[in-house]
Amino acid sequence: MKTLVVYLMAMPDTPALAEAAVDSGADVVELGFPFSDPLADGPVIRRAGERALAAGMRTGRCLEVLAETRARVSVPLIPMTYSSILDAYGWDRFADDTRAAGASSLIVADLPADERPEVRRVQLVAPTSTDERLRLAAETTDGWLYLVTVTGTTGPRATLAPSLAPLAERARRLADVPLYAGFGISTGEQARAAGELVDGVVVGSAAV
Repeated sequence: MKTLVVYLMAMPDTPALAEAAVDSGADVVELGFPFSDPLADGPVIRRAGERALAAGMRTGRCLEVLAETRARVSVPLIPMTYSSILDAYGWDRFADDTRAAGASSLIVADLPADERPEVRRVQLVAPTSTDERLRLAAETTDGWLYLVTVTGTTGPRATLAPSLAPLAERARRLADVPLYAGFGISTGEQARAAGELVDGVVVGSAAV
């Protein structure tokens, strides 16, 4: 049985959307805390972040949405954001407040695996990651390892990235944790193809 992770941008209606996603089969929900310069995000999620910021979705309000979502669903909830947000809010304070609001873990998209080891989080690796970096990420990740299928930003693509297969093969050899793949998985066919290689898939832009 493969795991389905659905990404949603934090907005006032996100708790209801998360509940609908879980009712439709999502096993994990990522909640995007918007950032003004999201380097890893493609156009769809970037625009969603801009709308969220325009709607007043700052960290405090995102935490409220996280708590409201937790009240509706029992699956793992994982905020996903950028290190500048934590710099501004306070690293320890952010970790404490997200846990208090119901977060199961955390993803900081631009935080290298060897920085801030005290921050419990899901680590990301990419096709460009060396074996050494992949091994370090696997040793320090929280629960599962996020395989970024492409060297680039999020967003729908016509086909599953061919770089996923060799990355998944290396990760299987070096990591003893579940592997979930994301970035560029936007159709059922692509999700099924990725599921042949990994333990779960992350759907972001298509869901947003």
